[in-house]
Amino acid sequence: MYQSSENSVVENDFYGRDNNQGQLISPFEIMSPETQRIPFVYSSPHSGKLYPPEFIKTSRLELKSLRGSEDCYVDELFSAAPNAGAPLIKAVFPRVFIDANREPYEFDPSMFVEPLPSFVTTSSNKISAGLGTIAKVVSYGEKIYSEKLHLSDALDRVNNYYLPYHNSLEKLINITKESFGCCALIDCHSMPSNRIGNGSRNNKSPADIVLGDNHGRSASKALVNEIEDFLISEGLSVKINDPYPGGYTTSNYGKPETGVQAIQIEINRALYMDEKSIKKNEGFLETKKVMDRLVSHLSKLIIV
Repeated sequence: MYQSSENSVVENDFYGRDNNQGQLISPFEIMSPETQRIPFVYSSPHSGKLYPPEFIKTSRLELKSLRGSEDCYVDELFSAAPNAGAPLIKAVFPRVFIDANREPYEFDPSMFVEPLPSFVTTSSNKISAGLGTIAKVVSYGEKIYSEKLHLSDALDRVNNYYLPYHNSLEKLINITKESFGCCALIDCHSMPSNRIGNGSRNNKSPADIVLGDNHGRSASKALVNEIEDFLISEGLSVKINDPYPGGYTTSNYGKPETGVQAIQIEINRALYMDEKSIKKNEGFLETKKVMDRLVSHLSKLIIV
């Protein structure tokens, strides 16, 4: 545990290998307030950009192409969470290595050398799109791997990256619920500006922001409407569940009847970055300020 900027504490509870010098690193970071003051937890499962060298060697794509699947800079957009009194957990590993917003064993059988065991989910919409727990393709459809994988490799990724991240996220949610009697998880993502869902594309983005509550199952309508109304007041266009209703994170943790709500927020990348160069654009600072204000606004809410 060490002190970081903005009076927050970063916790590293599990260690993996660095991709440059073999140093020990954590597959996730938790930026915590000195004292948690509000019943919110923020998560960023897709902003990781530490690519293991052995993974790079197995890929037929260059690093820049692999990075096109990242939710770049989303952890920075929500970095105000600790100052507002809420923890922010972010994955360090990239989603093309293993996707933390999927079931733990959502594997495509065609990607593996050997038959898959019965506990593996081998058929789903995400798998059909090539976007299972171990992705077959990057966001624009190019195949990632030059050869088939061994099951042991996939299980190592689950055990050493995916599960430590989710175990820590679940711990944050449980601690929050124990402390406040409830918890609201805000799962933070970004979306390609020309994506209209399930890998298909269009020249027009669906909206500036898409909020997902798994079609009303993972969060209260009141909380979703509160976020929607605030973002609209900031001049942003907002859609609900179209085309992103939420993924594994919201469906697994969001159970309002137990006192835990979960909402997925997707931010149009064109608002804050150049998707070709993967660099921040002139809109980044303003988008960051809007998210700062959103985090501050939510910190004043009373949720049950």
